[in-house]
Amino acid sequence: MIKKMRRRVILAAMLAFFAVIFMIGVLVNVINFIVVTSTADQTLSAIMSFEERIPMKPRPGDPPPGPFKGLPDVESNYMTRFFSVRFDEKGDAVLVSTDYVASVDEEAAVRYARQILDKKTDHGYYKEYRYVKDEKDTTTTVIFLNTWREQMSMRSLLVLTILVSALSLAIVFVLVALLSRRAIRPIANNIKQQKQFITDASHELKTPLTSISTSIDVIALEHGDDEWTDNIKKQTGRLSKLVSELVTLSRLDEENPLPNKEEFSLSNTAWELIELYEPQAKGNGKNMTSDIEENITMFGEKSAIWQMLSVLLDNAIRYSDTDGEIRFSIYKKRNKINIEVFNTCHYETVPDVERLFDRFYRPDDSRNEQTGGTGVGLAIAKAVADTHGGKISASCPSGNTMTIKIVF
Repeated sequence: MIKKMRRRVILAAMLAFFAVIFMIGVLVNVINFIVVTSTADQTLSAIMSFEERIPMKPRPGDPPPGPFKGLPDVESNYMTRFFSVRFDEKGDAVLVSTDYVASVDEEAAVRYARQILDKKTDHGYYKEYRYVKDEKDTTTTVIFLNTWREQMSMRSLLVLTILVSALSLAIVFVLVALLSRRAIRPIANNIKQQKQFITDASHELKTPLTSISTSIDVIALEHGDDEWTDNIKKQTGRLSKLVSELVTLSRLDEENPLPNKEEFSLSNTAWELIELYEPQAKGNGKNMTSDIEENITMFGEKSAIWQMLSVLLDNAIRYSDTDGEIRFSIYKKRNKINIEVFNTCHYETVPDVERLFDRFYRPDDSRNEQTGGTGVGLAIAKAVADTHGGKISASCPSGNTMTIKIVF
């Protein structure tokens, strides 16, 4: 139990740290992307203004457009690499400008621009370029800005963020693993004291309970049974059962509660139990049916599984309604062992199935008193299922049927 608690503390701390560092990493990279893209779009806007001054059909003798000077920073103008292609209404390239780029010729520029014409967006990234498409009158201008350095910078930041995050997670995991033992030490000590108290109290109660039971038997022999002796016997037996169940729960909370695990036949164990409980169900006016798949084996402690199944069948018999129906099924599905115990019932208020396996939880106090339950049986069933790596659940959708299912 302590190991499981420690693992949960570590898992919770790691999930919280991962969520924070993931959010920071995403924000940093998204903000960097937005800033870089916004800067590129501002540059493209300046280039567009510069390119619009170039006539579509330059006349002989017209001076060349000259160097690009659209940006406030003089040095940035000389560092800006771009090319543009202008199309007429027929889709023919009428003006190709590659004067400000060295890696693309006119043929490649037209090919790149035609692919952008088919896109619905006016802005975007294409290979190592940021492009803008502007439709005006009968012409469409496509401008490509070389953003290779900016894209490499964004990728480097992303890789660096991932590496730093992974390293941070590893360091935090080591620190949390080292400190978690100290963090849960007070809780561990408290649980240890509780278990010791339960064990000591159980041993201390056994002697007076045995004495009371023996004394009431002697009184019954000498004076005969009456309602008072019957009630004392009933309550003494109930208290003895509760003490035994508390000791069992305390044992199941230990670090290694079931050291004697082995491979055994679950099918045979279930049939043995059915032979014991079918007469009990019939004697209480209940109809019990079983559907147990043959040759199902599992690895675990047979006595603990026996106790778990006994609790489920005993509960089904105790708390099913008059002339109720009980179904006990064990089968394999997708390589998992499924155990289901179904019974009809009648609860005026639908029980809280999430709390059904809590210690001393009673969905119906009056009926539990009549049936003699202690409210600990299902807690034992859950503890046995947990120690065998299984999951136990209950469903009572209308208050008229109860199904408890265990999956190993």
